[in-house]
Amino acid sequence: MTDVLIVGAGPAGLSAGIACAQHGLQVNILDEFTLPGGRLLGQLHEEPDGSWWNGMAEAKRLVEQAKNLGVHIDCGVSVYDVAKTETGWRVSTTRGIIEVPKLLLATGAAETTIPLPDWTLPGVMSIGAAQVMTNVQRVKVGNRGIVIGVNVLSLAIARELQLAGIHVDRIVLPARNLLTKDSGNPEKVMQSMLRLAHLAPSTFIRLGSKLIKSEAMLKLALSFLPSSGIRMWGIPIQVKVAALEIFGDKQVEGVKIVKVNTKGEPVLGTEKVIPADFVCIAGGLSPLVELAAVAGCPFAYLPELGGHIPLHNERMQTPVAGLYVAGNITGIESAKVAAAQGTVAGLSIADEFGKLPEKKLLQTAMKKVEVVREHAVIQFDPYIEKGRRTISSMYAQQNTGA
Repeated sequence: MTDVLIVGAGPAGLSAGIACAQHGLQVNILDEFTLPGGRLLGQLHEEPDGSWWNGMAEAKRLVEQAKNLGVHIDCGVSVYDVAKTETGWRVSTTRGIIEVPKLLLATGAAETTIPLPDWTLPGVMSIGAAQVMTNVQRVKVGNRGIVIGVNVLSLAIARELQLAGIHVDRIVLPARNLLTKDSGNPEKVMQSMLRLAHLAPSTFIRLGSKLIKSEAMLKLALSFLPSSGIRMWGIPIQVKVAALEIFGDKQVEGVKIVKVNTKGEPVLGTEKVIPADFVCIAGGLSPLVELAAVAGCPFAYLPELGGHIPLHNERMQTPVAGLYVAGNITGIESAKVAAAQGTVAGLSIADEFGKLPEKKLLQTAMKKVEVVREHAVIQFDPYIEKGRRTISSMYAQQNTGA
């Protein structure tokens, strides 16, 4: 009999499965992708200390550890419904119905799209799709491309494409409108860029970013920033240039760009066409929360965590009995944070079953999440800590009826 069903075989789900199995629980992990590992499978980047983070190797390590502990991992299986029962959960999957006492949702995140004219042309893809094609499927997405959208994800994956021998011509903003909002605003984008300056290979960029300590200084720096932008790894990052449209006959042939002022407004007469045979659109990430909603879990909208977040506490419990969450469904953070949360969720579930020999194990794991978050190389939002405090407070109020 399965004690715990985990939906999602990414870093959070695998780590949770390992923690549960280490304490004598029977665990089944489901994932709709054909391979376990989740976003880890596409990750390959150099850390500031010169070491390399190889997500595929990390995924292999977690999968092997889980299987050695008896965790059953089923891939290519979709979950389309969950329903509360008197004894736990009834989970409807493409391979039948599973009844389990405890359910953990580690469904991760999805990319946010940015619509542009002719974005349906062959050769246009999300930045995440380019990452999977390059690092997982070993398919070359093109020879010369443009990335639209300046954020944590686009910078990291543009570097991965470059390491694979693919020429990234430049990274630009999307044209500012009601849909693109802050992603088309140079000031907002510049603020987010400062959080990544420590990754820049240029000492000048790293030191310069530390001098920008106020909004006034940020605006001043932006006003003096040339439209050619700054370079990281030789890739031009142009926060004062926006993409107006993608064009081509039967496939992508190029992108029309325009210079913009510090407010994101186009400068008339500066339109230019840049040739390209592929385009990556990077609109950021948002938690995949549909199953949590179906399960009846209450939510909070917290932009600093990526959008709508299921209420949960530091033990990864939701207000719905027997339902747990971990990883990017709880807020957009790094794979390392997701794995640490997964361990907490697994130990929390083991504790609910009365299988945890020492409460200290859970407390230590919860503390590790904070440490990993504090030392994360990449932060998706500068106010993540505030979001975490808010969600914990809302959970407490929900449970006390305050």
